[in-house]
Amino acid sequence: MPNILSIATSALATAQAGLATTGHNIANQKTPGYSRQLVVQTSLGGQNLGGGYIGSGSTVETVQRVYNEFIAKQVVAAQGSASQLQSYADQIGKINNMLADSSTGLTPVIQDFFKGIQDLVNNPGASPSRQAMLSGAESLAARFQTMNGQLNAVREGVNTEITASVTDINAYAQQISQLNNAISKAQNADGQPPNDLLDQRDYLVSQLAKETKVTVNKQSSGYSVFIGNGQPLVVGSSVYQLTTVASSTDLGRLQVGYVTNGTTVTLPEDAITGGKLGGLIEFRNKSLDPIQNSLGRIALGIAETFNAQHRLGQDQNGNLGGDFFNAAQPAVNADFNNTGTAVIGATISNVSALTTSDYRVSYDGSNYSVTRISDNKSMYSGATFPATTIDGVDLTMTSGPMAAGDHFMVRPTVNGAADFNVLIKDLSQIAAATPIVTGATTTNTGTGAISAGSINAAFTAATVSTPVTLTYNSAGGTLTGFPATMPVTVTTNGVPTTYAAGAAVPYTAGSTISFGGAEIKLSGAPADGDSFKISANVNGLGDSRNMLALGQLQTTNVLQGGTANYNTAYSQLVSLVGNKTRELQVNSAAEGGLLKQMQTTQQSESGVNLDEEAANLIQYQQAYQAAAKVMQAVSDMFDILASLGR
Repeated sequence: MPNILSIATSALATAQAGLATTGHNIANQKTPGYSRQLVVQTSLGGQNLGGGYIGSGSTVETVQRVYNEFIAKQVVAAQGSASQLQSYADQIGKINNMLADSSTGLTPVIQDFFKGIQDLVNNPGASPSRQAMLSGAESLAARFQTMNGQLNAVREGVNTEITASVTDINAYAQQISQLNNAISKAQNADGQPPNDLLDQRDYLVSQLAKETKVTVNKQSSGYSVFIGNGQPLVVGSSVYQLTTVASSTDLGRLQVGYVTNGTTVTLPEDAITGGKLGGLIEFRNKSLDPIQNSLGRIALGIAETFNAQHRLGQDQNGNLGGDFFNAAQPAVNADFNNTGTAVIGATISNVSALTTSDYRVSYDGSNYSVTRISDNKSMYSGATFPATTIDGVDLTMTSGPMAAGDHFMVRPTVNGAADFNVLIKDLSQIAAATPIVTGATTTNTGTGAISAGSINAAFTAATVSTPVTLTYNSAGGTLTGFPATMPVTVTTNGVPTTYAAGAAVPYTAGSTISFGGAEIKLSGAPADGDSFKISANVNGLGDSRNMLALGQLQTTNVLQGGTANYNTAYSQLVSLVGNKTRELQVNSAAEGGLLKQMQTTQQSESGVNLDEEAANLIQYQQAYQAAAKVMQAVSDMFDILASLGR
């Protein structure tokens, strides 16, 4: 016959296990990553006594954690996506605040600078007006440098956060490996699942997913954890470390390296996805680099176009104008792994054609190639070094050769804002005037008129060292008197026609006439013998024609292929960053909501419900009390039997 005392003892032990497990659940209700545990209770079976099977009590088969692996994988995946978007949104939000701030942005200083130019147009000889214009230029340069410095600070912050993220990833990997080992030992000891250790490991995986994309494979040796595009991080008790390494073409740019067999291999940046680390790298590649290049492109655009016009002016000393702003040269960085001796140079030949991308110049031993980084588009491939202009940039190999596998990084606009500064320090060197003056002879009888005149880059003082007098011949409808050694170009309705030096030039009203870099327009109907004079400007203190031309640059579309002026180029940058920031905020909120929903679903199944645990507590308490009463009854029975025997 079954032992009643043993039945009561098993019931008591089972109830006690239930009470302990319920208490454990309650105690860990707020523990991150904890999964609710249940006592799995089974019958010990029965003994056939002829009239039927009489049970032998119960036992605890196992303590099971309530864990849904499918939901857990969804949470881990959502965690990686949400963290990546949040990281990206946080970083670009800093830049958006800087660019859009009316007090720290670029628009106010551009407007103030051109306001100073307009004042100088009205007062070309006044020192206060010249000083105001120069001060406006200094303020513009300071703003460019400040904004670039802020972007560099963001870049340094990204480096710091990448380092911190890599450190956290390595720490999580080490802990997961240790738990793999501990779980394996515990399961091998008695075959029972160590639930709390399993929860700790799964929690670490979820924390790792905040840093980078995680893929987990369950194996007999434990979890095998892979990150990014499949790089193993943990395999059983083996751990593979990440590290940070300087870019081979930019020592100030940290990349992620993978350590294997004592060797560090730099991971491609597109191989690191998900989590905070993936968000940081995506932000740097897709936003920070183009934004800094865009700001540099605006600075270069202002410098190059303003300088070009300033050189066409005349300063108060009678000299042609020089460069007003410093225009940064493209940065060309050789890969420090290069084995060749090549030195590559780059110059900007067309500022309007510049993009916001960097370029990789490579040589495979047979062919040279140029790749635009922003869209990975091949811009050149051939057996000779590229001699063509690529997006406004000319490349030269100043010495060589390149060896197979060598490559260079060309960054045309990255230093545009940092190196933007004012070269003119002397007020008298501001070239407000135009080097030539024109006029019609007072004895002319026709209605012909001559424009004030301007010059182009081909002009030298020799062009008008001797005054040029043009005379109209009505018989042939021609103009004579041009310098004997200079060809003449007449542009009518945008179509240029060049006439040899010394040849008579047909007159067409309204056409632009150019010789030796001097440009004029004749209009009206001159009479036979009417003449027009072009000479050097020897008293240009009150002349502001070139300053007027400089002022017109504010509204002239000289950037981005002739589609944007200075202000609109900056406005487009602000709009681009603002739209991207808003897009990321919306997507981050949506992904965060999805993550929260998945976590809620997971908690509804695996989380601890205090009301439910309280009910379980009462049930196990009552079971414990009932088992105790059975034991009390057995004890009373033994007492009766003992008394009968006396």
